[in-house]
Amino acid sequence: MREREPCVYLMVNRRLGAIYVGATSNLIGRVIQHREGTFDGFTKRHGIKRLAWYEAGETMDAVIARERAMKNWLRDWKIELIEQDNPAWNDLAVGLGLNPLP
Repeated sequence: MREREPCVYLMVNRRLGAIYVGATSNLIGRVIQHREGTFDGFTKRHGIKRLAWYEAGETMDAVIARERAMKNWLRDWKIELIEQDNPAWNDLAVGLGLNPLP
């Protein structure tokens, strides 16, 4: 993965059943921000730190459109999307070079 690449992604806290949909041009940097709780908001409040799914897009406009559509999806659809490629709900950030979560 390139350092700067438009992506839509799903972060999760499986224990709480929380799923967050986001879009970024720097997936690794954004995951680090989620893990460190850099910004107040939903992911910090719910301890969402695990990258469960991501998809690269051609442009930021395309990625933002996909993110907006996915935010309106049913929870079950998001779960199905994760489980298609990541049935164990592993932290995909490890495969991108980040350390495993404790």
